[in-house]
Amino acid sequence: MEAIRLKIDHSIINRTEDIPGISSDCLSQENKVKLLIIRDLIKLNWAVSFNGDKIEIAPPQEYSKETIKETMSFKRKEIIDQNRTWINNHISLARQNLAQGKDVLNSNIEPVIEVCETQKQHDLFRIFRYYWSSPYSDYVGRRIKLIIRDKGLPNKPIIGIAALGSPIIHIPERDEFIGWDKDLRTQNLIYTMDAYVIGALPPYNLLLGGKLISMLLASKEVRKIYEKKYKDRITIIDQKVSNKLVGIFTTSLYGKSSQYNRLKYKDTLLYEPIGHTKGFGTLHLSKETIQEMVRLLKMHNKVISHSFGDGPSWVMRIIRASGDLLGFDPKILLNHSFKRGIYFAPLAKNYKEILNNQEKKIDYYNYSSNELTNFWKDRWLKNRKKNLSIISEIYNFNPECFEI
Repeated sequence: MEAIRLKIDHSIINRTEDIPGISSDCLSQENKVKLLIIRDLIKLNWAVSFNGDKIEIAPPQEYSKETIKETMSFKRKEIIDQNRTWINNHISLARQNLAQGKDVLNSNIEPVIEVCETQKQHDLFRIFRYYWSSPYSDYVGRRIKLIIRDKGLPNKPIIGIAALGSPIIHIPERDEFIGWDKDLRTQNLIYTMDAYVIGALPPYNLLLGGKLISMLLASKEVRKIYEKKYKDRITIIDQKVSNKLVGIFTTSLYGKSSQYNRLKYKDTLLYEPIGHTKGFGTLHLSKETIQEMVRLLKMHNKVISHSFGDGPSWVMRIIRASGDLLGFDPKILLNHSFKRGIYFAPLAKNYKEILNNQEKKIDYYNYSSNELTNFWKDRWLKNRKKNLSIISEIYNFNPECFEI
């Protein structure tokens, strides 16, 4: 059975559930980090057993949806607490850019895509990103942040936000789906992006606005925004021109996603389900644990560089280095994070041929945002507006009550 085995002093074994805070006054830094790891994993229902002077923590077969939600809620609270002053200073800006519920019911809903360029736009994106249960994080490398407004109303309130970033380098399930070996992936990953934020804000979220935002990312308007921004840009790692986009990957934290699953335009599937990640990651460890790992490494004169182009995730490298120092296998810890559903939104009919160097001319779908929006209205909005409880909830929404 796979398990993390930590040699630990008998005097502190009884402190493994001292959840609120583990004082450094009476603990070595090594033992403090060990206890924090144990604390985080106990919260996720890892099984704990004792074997002599070692404690063994074994992962569950799978995580329940409730466990994942609780963990995400905790991590989100960590981030919000850290940024509470900034949020409080900008909450009025957020409220000014949301729609009155009764106005939305009378809106024709005409989305317009806005690229974040000004400080105000970036502030709006940032504060609304805190709204969702998944913790706020940002990407390095190529990034495009989008705000989608409703020009069907005079004040053009915000429907939702989306963001594209450089894709994660190593995802075996994705590479198998495309047909990539390491060399092909290295050459052509540049022609894809990850959608790391896709979401609608109240009250549009009650009208399945998340599906609308998802559909708009498959539009020619978004592709042209990308092409304009990266027309002459050279990538840092492989020194390639990143001016073409043939597909967008995204993931769902809870497996099969109601937002992406079977999301079609006419008879064409806009988001193809690829499978699930193997659960490799760091979301199951708290920020406090990672911070104490960094302190431990510094005490041993080990500094992990934290700049784009350095390779795998900085946090992953922190965990690996800490595992080596503390004498446990970091792979077990990293291999048992949360599995995600993987989806791919092709922007071109011949995306596989392009991404495998079999063809050079890209045959884009070229869906316009207007035709995608009209399809969304016919397919989802009309039925949603027939739901009286939903209509009542929307009608009663007041932006002044919006909170983070």
